[in-house]
Amino acid sequence: MMRRVIAGMALLSLAACNGAPEQQPEPVAVQTVTVREQSVPNIIELPGRVEPVRTAEVRARVTGIVEARLYEEGTDVAAGQALFGIDPRELRASYAQTAATLQRAQATATNARAVVNRYQPLVAEQAISQQEYDAAVAAAREADANVAQIRAQLRSAELQLGYTTVRAPIAGRVGRALVTEGALVSQGEATLMTRIEQVSPVYVNFSQSASEVTRIQREVRNGTIELDGSGRIPVSLTLPDGTEFPQIGYINFLDFSVDPATGTVALRAEFINRNRTLLPGEFVRARIIAGHRAGGIMVPQRAVTLGENSASVMVIDADGNAELRPITVGAMSGQAWIVEDGLRVGDVVITSNLQRIRPGMPVARQQNAESRAESSGQDGNRAPPEGQSQQRQQQAN
Repeated sequence: MMRRVIAGMALLSLAACNGAPEQQPEPVAVQTVTVREQSVPNIIELPGRVEPVRTAEVRARVTGIVEARLYEEGTDVAAGQALFGIDPRELRASYAQTAATLQRAQATATNARAVVNRYQPLVAEQAISQQEYDAAVAAAREADANVAQIRAQLRSAELQLGYTTVRAPIAGRVGRALVTEGALVSQGEATLMTRIEQVSPVYVNFSQSASEVTRIQREVRNGTIELDGSGRIPVSLTLPDGTEFPQIGYINFLDFSVDPATGTVALRAEFINRNRTLLPGEFVRARIIAGHRAGGIMVPQRAVTLGENSASVMVIDADGNAELRPITVGAMSGQAWIVEDGLRVGDVVITSNLQRIRPGMPVARQQNAESRAESSGQDGNRAPPEGQSQQRQQQAN
């Protein structure tokens, strides 16, 4: 009896040492997308700087003392609106003096013409010599020329007097005053008094490497990149705080020369700026959509894991396990990343449960919308559910 007990204990001990067979982990259900070639937007991201469409420097055109500032700083002004008043008294006196000189010259010219009128019948009767008559005609012409000269001086004096009221040369937003009441401004030095900028619309200037511009032009010619039918190239902006500017602009200038210092080509886009969101001098991020490129690859944003200097996705390998795949991403288009390298057509990219899976873990594709579409034939027939398939097999048997 004791021997049987000892033998039974030995058998139990042996079974405990051998242990039960190790179970394989259950596959994690995941949603996927299959990589396909498609037309993707050719997006170029560049830093840009906002500049006003027009800028005018308001400078003194006469010499004098500033009497008043006639505008509110930082407001919109109309073309021709008065901005500053300069003491006009000295120029008024000069104008009055020139006007008096003109009256005297006009009187002299009137008298000279009267002499010519009196001499004209006398010279015909030979009462005076031809020389005297010619001298009277010359004096009348000289008097008329003197009148014309002084009249021009009077117009100049009138212009100078008008310049004592400094007006806005263009419509736009006026800056702070650079001179105050009592300051002496000079015509000779062209004293800067303020600036006016037109900020609606605005320009955004940026530069692209000459090699990249050449490559894009070549791909447009050979058909790799297809431009919009209108020929316009749209541009979107990201503001310094990360928000998107609501209006889309368009490229309106491409320089035909390369900057020898930087090797870049200057580009410019124009944007409507109704709410004055874009400020001159502000740095923004521009996204230029230069047509569409055939044969591109895109994956959903949720499928991509971004590191500090890298990006990766999870794909399903031939054994049905998760595999970590480093990729190179370009720009974003909507809710998807444009993949420049790392994926091939036909790769199955995992888009869900990325927190649960690790490389090497078995995964099972869920019948999401895309998987159902893939399982359907081109004629629209879908694969039958598992239950229906078993029933058909039993009926066949």
